Amino acid sequence: MASLFFSPSSVLASFLTFALLSGVSFAADPFVSYDYKVSYITASPLGVPQQVIAVNEKFPGPLLNATTNFNVVVNVFNLLDEPLLMTWSGIQMRRNSWQDGVLGTNCPLPPRWNFTYQFQVKDQIGSFYYAPSLNFQRASGGFGPIVINNRDVIPIPFPQPDGELFFMIGDWYTQDHKELRRALDSGKELGMPDGVLINGKGPFKYNSSVPDGIDYLTAHVEPGKTYRIRVHNVGISTSLNFRIQNHNLLLVETDGHYTAQTNFTDFDIHVGQSYSFLVTMDQNATSDYYIVASARFVNETVWQRVTGVGILHYSNSKGPASGPLPVPKTDVSTPWSAMSQPKYIRQNTSASGARPNPQGSFHYGQINITNTYILQSLPPTTINGSLRATLNGISFVNPSTPVRLADLHKVKGAYKLDFPDKPFGRPPRLDRSIINATYKGFIQVVFQNNDTKMQSFHVDGYTFFVVAMDFGIWTEDKKGSYNNYDAISRSTIEVYPGGWTAVLISLDNVGVWNIRVENLDRWYLGQETYMRIINPEENGKTEMDPPDNVLYCGALKNLQKEQHHSAATSVSNGHWKLMFSMLMALLASVFIFC
Repeated sequence: MASLFFSPSSVLASFLTFALLSGVSFAADPFVSYDYKVSYITASPLGVPQQVIAVNEKFPGPLLNATTNFNVVVNVFNLLDEPLLMTWSGIQMRRNSWQDGVLGTNCPLPPRWNFTYQFQVKDQIGSFYYAPSLNFQRASGGFGPIVINNRDVIPIPFPQPDGELFFMIGDWYTQDHKELRRALDSGKELGMPDGVLINGKGPFKYNSSVPDGIDYLTAHVEPGKTYRIRVHNVGISTSLNFRIQNHNLLLVETDGHYTAQTNFTDFDIHVGQSYSFLVTMDQNATSDYYIVASARFVNETVWQRVTGVGILHYSNSKGPASGPLPVPKTDVSTPWSAMSQPKYIRQNTSASGARPNPQGSFHYGQINITNTYILQSLPPTTINGSLRATLNGISFVNPSTPVRLADLHKVKGAYKLDFPDKPFGRPPRLDRSIINATYKGFIQVVFQNNDTKMQSFHVDGYTFFVVAMDFGIWTEDKKGSYNNYDAISRSTIEVYPGGWTAVLISLDNVGVWNIRVENLDRWYLGQETYMRIINPEENGKTEMDPPDNVLYCGALKNLQKEQHHSAATSVSNGHWKLMFSMLMALLASVFIFC
């Protein structure tokens, strides 16, 4: 038998040949690669068969797992019957809004096509999620968790947990996203959801109101051990209170930033938000325990059915859970009391984040504010005969040609740089108006919620310091109450009805970045805009060029080449990158051992 021996020179030659043929570049940071096939499957999470959106035949989708500074390659195959974009909530996409996955920055992926997203999770850690951003599709699924781990050389600010649990919670309708979309298009509100899902499953039969035969979540744990529990509200529009019967939730992280560690018996998680808790299995296991996610900031008596219930099962449990569900400690009829909970969320200033320096070392409170934007939301209104939602009186209409592509190809009239920095009280209108933001500015954004429901606001490409929230109308004198020392930095924040939330953002990430309400009905109806942040001295270092596989649409659709797929599965760009990193490891090992 011939020996399998490779000399360093032969390996190097093979490697160089591979690199030249494949067109890949040398990189210091590792790659992780995923293939995601987004398709319909039939499921019955609330006992009613319906069409849901799965990723790789899973609902919710599989975990995307990476480590700080890794390059992530996700080859997405659109097996739906309509266009698709995937967005990566909370991932900051440094210098790379081309991969953001929203209509203002990317052309949609047509049915039966695939697109390879590639981005680096630069200087990030924590809990995030992915989801479709088009056509109300998130209401049917397509979401899944993302974890970005610390590098080994950066300690986490708590003892290493014995395990991890993931909970994707959200309100749910037995109608699919197309039916819900049609209801909104016809001018109707969606009304009360049919239930709440936990990891794509319906409620445990905790009383007679729950139908028989519903599949529910069971989380298996060992007594005495501590688990990191990552919870994401991926629902449509309902804030949810999360709790585990008889167990404390020690808050440790949100949206990729470590928090001051505070114990809660229950916690309000608003649409689009992600949290990590440490939970110690310190009960005597006389029975199983309820895991509950129930509707919040509504008439809870009327909305009783909008409750998700799973089971926490100790390995030594002596019987099933029974009796009434645990209830939240705070009363939403006194919202001042409920608002005290988010005010407890502070930055852990002694912990390192993705880098070996304290997260609180950035003295944001001492930086001069260069611009203030007050973004006011109002209840939906009729514009040109259709129900629409607005920010500062503008209901956003997505451009047919994405903003940055329009810039590069000098497409005129694709959008306007005249988004107002405050509400003016003029009649609402449809427009393609975006914010002309200044690179390296330090801005204040005040989300003023004059709608009747709790809202969550998200900024792509950035995290922001949450310096204050209150009820009433924001005025300049409110700055005196700001937290200028240890405000939490995050990417999605709740804004109470009749209230405001103020955040500070350092505009150091060049690109075009979406600002939106995460409540899916309001987002679909136009409650969003974009920040266009351009470096006037761009030299190729602050913004990446469009990727080789960029999609074209709108005024540039003639530049798009048709995709042709053979019966044989081709090797995706992501797989080339993964093979490249493996070759690098092989090459290193050969030189070490030879």
